[in-house]
Amino acid sequence: MNLVPDFDHAACAPDRCPAPVSQTFATMPSATRLVLDIVSDIICPWCYVGKRRLDRATAVLASEFEVDVRWRAFQLNPGMPRGGMDRTDYTVRKFGSVARTEQLYANVAAHAVAEGLSFNVERLPRVPNTFDAHRLIWLAEAFARQDAVVDGLFAAYFVAGRDLGDPAVLVDVGQAAGLPASEVASLLASERGRAEVATQEATARSLGIDGVPAFVLEGRYLFSGAQEPDTIVQMLRTLHAKRSASAAD
Repeated sequence: MNLVPDFDHAACAPDRCPAPVSQTFATMPSATRLVLDIVSDIICPWCYVGKRRLDRATAVLASEFEVDVRWRAFQLNPGMPRGGMDRTDYTVRKFGSVARTEQLYANVAAHAVAEGLSFNVERLPRVPNTFDAHRLIWLAEAFARQDAVVDGLFAAYFVAGRDLGDPAVLVDVGQAAGLPASEVASLLASERGRAEVATQEATARSLGIDGVPAFVLEGRYLFSGAQEPDTIVQMLRTLHAKRSASAAD
C-alpha cells in the first residue's frame, strides 16, 4: 500500500490523493455521441467531486449531443488487505497524527461542499479494499445502472461512512440503485467480474493513467483530475466538433 494524499492536486494516485466489459475502453466511433470512460476509485475524494462536476457538464451538453459515460476500475490501494484497515490507524501511520489528517482533508472537503456535496470524513470507519465495489460497478453496466451505483457508493462512503468492503453494504447500495439484491449477492459470492475488473485496471495503467479521476475517450487518455465543469464542456465540445467534421468528410 502506498496511498499518500496530496490535497493540492485534484486527482488521486497510488502515491498521492486529492490532485470495459467486452472491449474495455474501446468503442465504435459515432458522429452523434461521445463515449467517455471515467477511470476512478470509489474511495477517491476527488473522484467524488469530479463526478458532480462531470454531471454538471453533461447537463449543459445534453441539448447538443449525447455523452455516454462509463465507469472503469482503478484501485488506489491494490495491496489493501481484503478486510481493509482501520482508518485512524492507517492515516496516523501515513500522516503522523489525527490533527494532520483532518487538516489535509479540509481542502478537499471545501471543494465538495462548494459542489453541494456532503463530506463526512469523520464517519469513515475503515479504508476498504475496493475490488468488490468495482465488481458491483461492472455488474451495474449490464443493467444500465452504473451511474446510480457510483452515486450510491460515493454517498455510502463519504456521506454515511459505511464500509465498502462489507458485502452487505454493497448489496444495499446495489438494490437502492435498482439492481436485484439476489444478483448482487450472487456476484459477491462468486468469481464473476474479477477478470473483467482486473482487465479494466490493467488497461488504464497501460494508457499511462496513474491518477484518478481520469477521462478516456474511446481508448485515448485525455486528462486526469476533478476539472471544472466549464473545462469539461469545452473539451467535449471540441472533440465532438472534430468527430462531426471527420464524419462529414
